[in-house]
Amino acid sequence: ENWATSDVALPAARQAIERAGRTPMDVDLIILGTDSPDYITPATSVVLQHKLGANRAGTFDVGCACASFPTGLAAGAGFIATNKAMKTVLVVGVYLMHKLADPGDPMTFFYGDGAGAAVLEVSDKPGFLNAAFLADGFYHKHRGIYSGGTYEPATVESVQAGRTMVKITDRYPPEINHEGWPRLVRNLAREGGFAVSDIDFIIFTQVRKPSIELVMGDLGLPMERTHTIMEEWGYTGSACIPMALDDAIQKEMIGKGALVVFAGSGVGYNQAATAFRF
Repeated sequence: ENWATSDVALPAARQAIERAGRTPMDVDLIILGTDSPDYITPATSVVLQHKLGANRAGTFDVGCACASFPTGLAAGAGFIATNKAMKTVLVVGVYLMHKLADPGDPMTFFYGDGAGAAVLEVSDKPGFLNAAFLADGFYHKHRGIYSGGTYEPATVESVQAGRTMVKITDRYPPEINHEGWPRLVRNLAREGGFAVSDIDFIIFTQVRKPSIELVMGDLGLPMERTHTIMEEWGYTGSACIPMALDDAIQKEMIGKGALVVFAGSGVGYNQAATAFRF
């Protein structure tokens, strides 16, 4: 309970850098995705940079909730493609939402803690293919932390009323993911020049397994081409996609040369997908 979000991110960041055969001083840029930051400001990424000892790295946060990791991957790949001096980008997804939830809220059980990270580097082999995004700000008041920012600065009254903690204020229609994810993935495939059937492996935000099963059926992909971890670690928000990726890699579920898609969905709502050739 004495850990902040940057503390949860630190072991994942170290492990990703070590597995890539690099040191923290090799990192040119840190992109950190979360909606449970250490502070409103400064960015959690710069706190992680300090704790990691990555003194050369620039940093920024991505704040589109559980769509942050695919968004961070797309941003990192874009920086590498357009900046010759940028060779190594660390992308982190991390979640510690239970500390921002009311202990008396029945939904508190839903929030798991976790972090995952990946290193992107320059290569002469195929890697990043493309990205696609969807959003609908109509739902921005359905779930969130609504006091503590400029809309409503924190006051004694707002703290006592629980408005500085995460709240679900209205039901999210399941169609947001049931219809949005297939549309997002089909947009990604069309714009990336590949068929949906070409996707070897796809990882979704780990919010609800029946939703993933429904979407896989809609896309015409067998469940063997995806992976879920919510059964073991609960809902880990911005961290769940990289955590599921790591688990799938460790279980040798992703072969060399595989076309892998990451599709994330976060409150607001934001949706993001990226395609990579492994």
